[in-house]
Amino acid sequence: MVSEVIEIKANLINDEKFQPFGEIIQLNTVEPQTINQGQCLRFNDLANLDHDPDGRMGISIFESSIRTIPYEFNLVERHPHSCQFFLPMDNEPFLVIVAPDQDGVPGTPKAFITGKYQGINFHRGTWHGVLTPILGSGKFLVIDWIGPKANLEEYLYPHYCRVVR
Repeated sequence: MVSEVIEIKANLINDEKFQPFGEIIQLNTVEPQTINQGQCLRFNDLANLDHDPDGRMGISIFESSIRTIPYEFNLVERHPHSCQFFLPMDNEPFLVIVAPDQDGVPGTPKAFITGKYQGINFHRGTWHGVLTPILGSGKFLVIDWIGPKANLEEYLYPHYCRVVR
């Protein structure tokens, strides 16, 4: 039985602290291109979609339950064959949990809260928590690798982690 709980403080996400784990997608600071006779704004080339060449990047919609903080977890995962891109469809903040790799297993997790109009793109192989919306509909545009090999590794910590503000 898991009884120990480690507390982790969630910080607002920023480029410096998140860079080892991925890219922040910041829609409200990107200069859009006007297209379609001025009726549409195109936010172009938002992320580097790194992936193995024997598959392709696919677009999916995820719908996840809204969580509350404090939030407890013991599961993290990673994707060895590609990055994984998340953009909330209603532009609401969400909780992002990541952990550095330590010889093939995740180290001590870190927690971030995105701002409005922000998404993220995890680097290939980054240990991260499950999709954790804290506001909005829980619907996300997700881009990740579709291919012939398993692109998911999961790890259960021997304790729970509690994310607090």
